[in-house]
Amino acid sequence: MATLSRQSNDRTNALQARRKVATARPLVLVVEDHDDTRFLLRYLLEMWGCRVAMAEDGLAAVCMAEQTRPDLILMDAGLPRLDGLAATRRIRELAAMHDVPIVFLSGHAELPFRAAALETGGSDYLIKPFAIDQLEKALERHLGSGLAEKTK
Repeated sequence: MATLSRQSNDRTNALQARRKVATARPLVLVVEDHDDTRFLLRYLLEMWGCRVAMAEDGLAAVCMAEQTRPDLILMDAGLPRLDGLAATRRIRELAAMHDVPIVFLSGHAELPFRAAALETGGSDYLIKPFAIDQLEKALERHLGSGLAEKTK
């Protein structure tokens, strides 16, 4: 009887450990309207050990942020239905989203646009096309250093 109880406890402990490892991986919400860019970002993020949620427009981004409560959001600026700036404002209005880093990925290289993105609640700003190492450094800044190293 004691052996059966111990085996059951061992299975329960192993299951809890697997769940803890799965949830320890950061969740990144990718908000991007171009299929190829979404695919590339998902590939890189998963390679670096992140879980990924996706949204194709600003309205979907607000809903996904509220539902999934990501650890970080990668936000395109030019989105259909609700642009990235407006989506960021709405996300920042959600109580659980005040401290979640939002990294803008934008083709707008102008300083006034960058300033506007950061004023709406953006935490960082990368100009497209960006180098992969720039994205990796942004992730490390906002999710913790060595993120990519943990998956090697």
